[in-house]
Amino acid sequence: MMILLTNDDGISHPGLLAMYRELSSLGEVHVVAPQTVQSATGHGITLTSPLLTQEMTVEGAFTGIAVDGRPADCVKLAISQLLPRRPDLVISGINSGANVGINVIYSGTIAAAIEAAFLGLPSIAVSLYLRKEIPTDYTAAAKSALKVIRQILDHGLHGGQVINVNLPALPAGKEANGVRVVRQCTRPWEDTYEKRTDPRGRDYFWNSSVFQLNASEHDSDVTALRDGFITVTPLQFDLTNHDELRRWAKRSWDI
Repeated sequence: MMILLTNDDGISHPGLLAMYRELSSLGEVHVVAPQTVQSATGHGITLTSPLLTQEMTVEGAFTGIAVDGRPADCVKLAISQLLPRRPDLVISGINSGANVGINVIYSGTIAAAIEAAFLGLPSIAVSLYLRKEIPTDYTAAAKSALKVIRQILDHGLHGGQVINVNLPALPAGKEANGVRVVRQCTRPWEDTYEKRTDPRGRDYFWNSSVFQLNASEHDSDVTALRDGFITVTPLQFDLTNHDELRRWAKRSWDI
């Protein structure tokens, strides 16, 4: 199996390195990832400037290609230009921070996985919930992620499908409470901004929002992750509301 590994935190991120080490047991892993952090860049792609690439060796573990672009750029370029052939699987992560609820819309990690699905490949996005009071352990997270990835593949993951996996923040030696297949929470996230004034008297604003796993419906990714479960959520890139489509199609239209 040939695997394309990417992320949105940059090619030198420890979550990517940990994931590489675990995925190597599944097959041949090729890393093509952003040169710099691209968190919350969504599904943007680069059109008005060149995509510079550079080979980079990370901690002696792997030599990958850093792309001066977005996560979706990395997947596009890897598949069309950089890899010896189309990969059998695309993994995006491990992301630093949860990608549940409305974060799925903003996430560069999710965008990379969805881009792979656009292109007809099976893909999995992996993210780790972070909590200040619990030390971040990407090595342990990657081992848990691999167990879930193996099961997803065993259950059958086909080209064009994308699965979103989120790992809970856990103290050393503690296991997750289990795995739950859940839907994406669609409750809005309330943004907060800090207003400041520059030396010339102009107002500017810093987004000071802190994502928290607040109350949500019992069957959502937010609730399951908050309760210490690994979450598995199948996603889709078809934004058509098919129920509304059928209703609107029955209406009369004049020109």
